[in-house]
Amino acid sequence: MLLLVACAPKAVRPAPAPRADVPQGGLASFYGEGFDGKLTASGERFDRTAFTAAHKTLPFDTCVRVTVVETGKSVEVRVNDRGPFVAGRVIDVSEGAARALGIVEQGVAQVRLQRCD
Repeated sequence: MLLLVACAPKAVRPAPAPRADVPQGGLASFYGEGFDGKLTASGERFDRTAFTAAHKTLPFDTCVRVTVVETGKSVEVRVNDRGPFVAGRVIDVSEGAARALGIVEQGVAQVRLQRCD
């Protein structure tokens, strides 16, 4: 009897749903050319010119308004990837979104995140 229990398949538990907590703030960075055309965590191809983003917990296809604290510039991006994987950063935006935000030269910026209306 013990042998049968040991060989029985283990129950598979689904991963918990990503949290949809917004607003939040922190450092944003961007990614671009080196990732262009590669698959994102959502399964779609990364387009560095599209206004998309990587976030650790927001569900895919969530629309997020990213606002640079220092300048007030903002863009709306769609979450289609996971990340960032650098401590202290809350979102990685595509190069296109970073250009619109004016953060390409500095590479990172303090931002506020809000769900799009």
